[in-house]
Amino acid sequence: MKLTQKTYLLLVVLIGVSGLNLYLLIFTSQENQDVLHSISYASDLKVIVERIGGTANSIASGNEADRQTLETEISDFDMTYATLGAGGNIRGLNVASVPSELRPAYDKVGDQWTPYQMSTEKIKKENIFDSRVKDDLKYILGKNGKLISLANSISNDLTPLDRNYNPHKIIAAKMVTIAQDIGEKTLLYSIGEGGNVSSSLKKDRITFDADLKKLQGLPLDDPEFANYGISQETLAVIPRQNSDSIRQIDPLWESVREKLIFVESNTLLSKDFGMALTNLNSQRNTLLNATSEFVNQWNGMIDTRLHSKVVMVQLLIIADVAVFLLVVLSIRRSLSPLEVLTKVMGRVKEGFYGEKINYSSNDEIGELAQTFNAMSTTIQKKEEEAKRVEVAKDEFLAMVTHELKTPLVPIQGYSDILLGGHLGSLNNAQKERLQIISSSASTLLQLISDLLDAQKLELGQLRIKKERNNIRESVEKTVIVMQPQATADSILLTFSLEKDIYALYDDVRIKQVLTNLIKNSLKATQPKTGKVQVNVEEKAHEVIVSVKDNGRGIPPEARDEIFKKFYQVDTSSIREKGGSGLGLSICKGIVEAHGGRIWMESQLSEGTTFSFAIPQNDETRTPI
Repeated sequence: MKLTQKTYLLLVVLIGVSGLNLYLLIFTSQENQDVLHSISYASDLKVIVERIGGTANSIASGNEADRQTLETEISDFDMTYATLGAGGNIRGLNVASVPSELRPAYDKVGDQWTPYQMSTEKIKKENIFDSRVKDDLKYILGKNGKLISLANSISNDLTPLDRNYNPHKIIAAKMVTIAQDIGEKTLLYSIGEGGNVSSSLKKDRITFDADLKKLQGLPLDDPEFANYGISQETLAVIPRQNSDSIRQIDPLWESVREKLIFVESNTLLSKDFGMALTNLNSQRNTLLNATSEFVNQWNGMIDTRLHSKVVMVQLLIIADVAVFLLVVLSIRRSLSPLEVLTKVMGRVKEGFYGEKINYSSNDEIGELAQTFNAMSTTIQKKEEEAKRVEVAKDEFLAMVTHELKTPLVPIQGYSDILLGGHLGSLNNAQKERLQIISSSASTLLQLISDLLDAQKLELGQLRIKKERNNIRESVEKTVIVMQPQATADSILLTFSLEKDIYALYDDVRIKQVLTNLIKNSLKATQPKTGKVQVNVEEKAHEVIVSVKDNGRGIPPEARDEIFKKFYQVDTSSIREKGGSGLGLSICKGIVEAHGGRIWMESQLSEGTTFSFAIPQNDETRTPI
């Protein structure tokens, strides 16, 4: 089966299964939606019950505005409960009526709601605080300032008396503190933040009452004094002129004392309101338990009815998984050859020709695999033929260049002999022609030498003889050799290095590299303004030699091609001075044969720097 046909078939299967799943999902959802809404609102009954309890406690804290909220919550419960019993619509959602099997549990919720609702209604109507306790607290707070003031006056009245009245002064100071404490505790109690302060207020009242009686010289015959460890004390009688404040505070304290006694024995919260709140809190759990039982029974009934559907859905899910796995395996099996094809093509890209794909199917991928196998075989044959032709060409070129070099040597030699006048004197015209012959022979010999070196590098036959040499001497000698050419072109060629630097390298070949780089720099600079500087730098485990010029620089598009064989930057200044385009390629081959590296940095109109680095030791194995 074709891959496209197989794909369409799998898509039809997936769409069919998805459609069936969607139909069952919609059908089941519509069938149970109303029931799920009903159970949700049945659960909301518990939430409403909890909210009613929280609102009631908020009212007990003095939030009168929550009485209206309580009314709304009662209405919410009644409406939700009634709709669940008869069915209908709640806030835009359809609600199914309670099934007959659940009527007993539903009615039990209603039975428990009735007393809870009655307690809620009572809380909604009753006053929160006991009016008399509230009035007494207000009275105590209103008189507390005067009570503190009179207590301070007693202390001031006793100040002029001698030390026999020191106990009186201590008692008066304590009465000021107690009066202040009574005011603070009464205030906290009145705003509902003092907790249980009744016992503390009672202790302050009895202590203040006893201290006042002591200053008045009255007996402490009340049994309450003994309960708090207060005993009779014999004190000197206070002079009448110093007891005016005591006489003023006595009737005030009697009225405050009476109010404190009532406050101590009664709560601020109204008894009717407190009883209703207590009943509400005790009835809450009963109502919540009945509601939870009702919801649980309804859920259990739904689980029973849906069990068969759940089994069907489970079977459908298993079928879906099986179909999905089948589709995945089929797609994986159909597409696996593409992965193999990608890997094989990657190897072909890396130069491994002749790779084959084992795939026997007659689909589109099978046809692609057969085509690729044929192409791979063809490329392998062509590559082998190209290699044979390349080797033959290299060997032929090496032979031709060697044979060309043989007759050129005597041509140049005899030209030099004739120019030297060893075979007789020559006129100017003869000398000029012989100089042309000698110069052309030298140029041709250099070109042939470059071709031979390039071919040897290509064939791996260039011999490198490493010895321990002084790089300073090698560079210095090369610069001296190139100095006449620089002088003739009016170009400043400089080099300065005082210390000796030793490394393992072929002296002849490194001089050849440096000579080529200096020649290129001399060609790239202008007469009179041109400068060429040779630098040597010693770094860890290597020596870097740089040739820097101030020429016109190399264009950016040529910088990645500059070290390739026969490549030349096509500028008029360079082409006029000639060149084979092999020099930098040979330099790169010689440096890399030493285990080194060569690179170039250039800026247009600012110059170029060629640098190469060679190792100082023999850690790198160099091919020869």
